[in-house]
Amino acid sequence: MSRLRVVHTSTFRYGSAVVASYNEARMTPYSQQGQTVLETKLDVQPSTGWHEYRDYWGTAVTAFEVLTPHESMVITAEHLVEVAERGPVRSPAGWETLRGAELRDRLAEFLADTPTTAPPEEVAELARRAADGLDPADAALAVSTALRDEMEYIPGVTTVHSPASEAWAARAGVCQDLAHVVVGALRSIGIPARYVSGYLHPDREAEVGTTVVGDSHAWVEWWVGEWFAYDVTNRVVAGDHHVVLARGRCYDDVPPLRGIYAGAGTQAAEVQVRITREA
Repeated sequence: MSRLRVVHTSTFRYGSAVVASYNEARMTPYSQQGQTVLETKLDVQPSTGWHEYRDYWGTAVTAFEVLTPHESMVITAEHLVEVAERGPVRSPAGWETLRGAELRDRLAEFLADTPTTAPPEEVAELARRAADGLDPADAALAVSTALRDEMEYIPGVTTVHSPASEAWAARAGVCQDLAHVVVGALRSIGIPARYVSGYLHPDREAEVGTTVVGDSHAWVEWWVGEWFAYDVTNRVVAGDHHVVLARGRCYDDVPPLRGIYAGAGTQAAEVQVRITREA
């Protein structure tokens, strides 16, 4: 088990004063099995009002507005979270269960593709070959491994709005792209899959009390009797160095910050994530 303190700071500077802005932040983790939120707070400067709610996917959302002219805005989210290692799937499901009408109805949203996750036929075919003869739990891991072997982690090749097909064509992308490609591939062979956003502590060897530059990160969960979390980018089970923020069909369901404003265009945006392992 790890106890991680995460400080996520987003700074926006504008070319001239922005008259008003309206925003939604999905930057608050929630407690679940294997993850306990001990402290959490979100600070916005400047801010004139906000309210909180859970969205359709169960993500904590802070909606806030700034109704006074401002030339910059700083959003700081700070959390203290205990995260445990994840164990293996306790009761793996067979293909008969995954193809059952009741399950397919209950998890239909994680079986249907979005424009972002729709896999090219080449990806779907690779998934079918990798899964051939395997039970769903082993098939999901084999598909993830096969696709990761075909793609390089290269920042700057795609944007946050790039679909899986674009990343696959380049055979490159970042964690978001790898997650989208794998989610689409798994759905194409009948395995429910969802996109997860959160934070990753990048250094397992870091001493307690050491603050490191962390990452906003994305990984995948697939249902094979229960939800199983896997970090495609790093080829590891998502465990005690991963903090879950949000889940959805794809990135479009879970952006950390979304909003509109009236005034000059954004001059600069800076995001920093710092993580300290406290235990």
